[in-house]
Amino acid sequence: MRVLLVHPSALMYSEIFLRLEPLGLERVAGAARDAGHEVRVVDLQVLGQDRLRREVMSFRPQALGISLNYLANIPEAIELAARVKRVVPGCFVFFGGHSVSFVAEDVLEQAGGAVDAVVRGEGEPVVAPLLQAVRDGGVDGVPGVVTAAGRGPAPLMLHSIDSPLPARDLMRGRRRYFIGELDPCASIEFTRGCPWDCSFCSAWTFYGRSYRKASPEAAAAELASIREPNVFIVDDVAFIRPEHGDAIAAEVERRRIRKQYYLETRSDVLLRHPEVFERWARLGLRYMFLGMEAIDAEGLDLYRKRVSPDENIKALETARKIGITVAINLIVDPAWDEEQFRVVREFALAVPEIVHFTVMTPYPGTEIWHTESRRLTTRDYRLFDIQHAVVPTKLPLERFYEELVRTQAVINRKHLGLRTAFGAARILGRNLAHGQTNFARMLWKFNKVYNPRRQLADHRRPVRYELPLPKHLDVADRRQLYVHTRGATQGAPSRRITE
Repeated sequence: MRVLLVHPSALMYSEIFLRLEPLGLERVAGAARDAGHEVRVVDLQVLGQDRLRREVMSFRPQALGISLNYLANIPEAIELAARVKRVVPGCFVFFGGHSVSFVAEDVLEQAGGAVDAVVRGEGEPVVAPLLQAVRDGGVDGVPGVVTAAGRGPAPLMLHSIDSPLPARDLMRGRRRYFIGELDPCASIEFTRGCPWDCSFCSAWTFYGRSYRKASPEAAAAELASIREPNVFIVDDVAFIRPEHGDAIAAEVERRRIRKQYYLETRSDVLLRHPEVFERWARLGLRYMFLGMEAIDAEGLDLYRKRVSPDENIKALETARKIGITVAINLIVDPAWDEEQFRVVREFALAVPEIVHFTVMTPYPGTEIWHTESRRLTTRDYRLFDIQHAVVPTKLPLERFYEELVRTQAVINRKHLGLRTAFGAARILGRNLAHGQTNFARMLWKFNKVYNPRRQLADHRRPVRYELPLPKHLDVADRRQLYVHTRGATQGAPSRRITE
């Protein structure tokens, strides 16, 4: 079959700080191609709508798959599906991805016939049987697939994440993927899943708290095949198991792979296993993202981080000693007043680390979705992007956005603009010499992208597609939140760990 896979447009956050290659979509493309299908991929983060229209007209896809890892992209995806259906009436359209897995039935209904199926759970094990079923004339029995007729069998989970390999060769515009000064930047996955259970996060509910590791040999072989000099390790929490991180490092050393790395981990993991991060720093680890989420014990307890403020500070000190630059994330509570914003600004200015801010947002699949959704002030999918407030704010909404942008401007003063350009002149010069302009462009875009008037105006847009309210669920039984369950794996059952 002729299969066209699409990633929707970039969100607000991606306009400045990063633009990551759609690794999950590339892996699905690899699985479809391995099954004998002719596959093309269009990433609207880096390619325009005109490119997609030309691809649809020339390729005439028999199946169209749209990746929906972000709720905010759902309206765009529904409209894309409808347009493709008009141009290629017989095209089978399916959605898949993290976020849409939690609202599959509702999105199907909202699409009004433009979408034939939604895939819940991991896409790699289902894409081949789904396309085979499309060819044979019936998809209702495919695991993980939801149609107008209802849900099929439970979604399958990959036992080994060593395959399929991402179809990176299908991607156009690869030079436009970056994260900060790592420009260009590819992505790779060493592990999948998270054993923690933070109340604001849906990673653990999606994977049913499972945790899988790529073999060190496969991870290093894939890393060696990546052409970009910079790599973002996309694991939810890197190096939970130090022996696994060491084993991959040994393979990287043996193959003499030299790249620069960016990863995400937790403060307690870094403090337990600093030697693993030291080893990776010698291999090129330059940046680390720590989701601190809050600077006080009350906030950490609220989000069930299971980390203390002292541990967070010690983790920052440890990273400094190793020589790794840390990017911190703090969650902005809509209940903050001016004084709480001021305290957080002082913290952000006092530490040498990069500090990012995201707005507390109840997402489907999280515990706080079931406890906070009754308070929603909007159900416009487009506002669920961690940059807008979707529950009541203590301050008037306009004042909240003014304080938020003022606080986010700490990043601008410390890490963007002219001062950074001078400090990073060597990196800028090297990137520009190779035709890489992503990092240079981000240095001056803050005021254009982060603007309280723009954010407030977003609330006034006409709303055609609304996020459904959750059905009543007793979150005391957390298994009811899961997309994947232990009994539905492809191959041997996945291993679980608890912390």
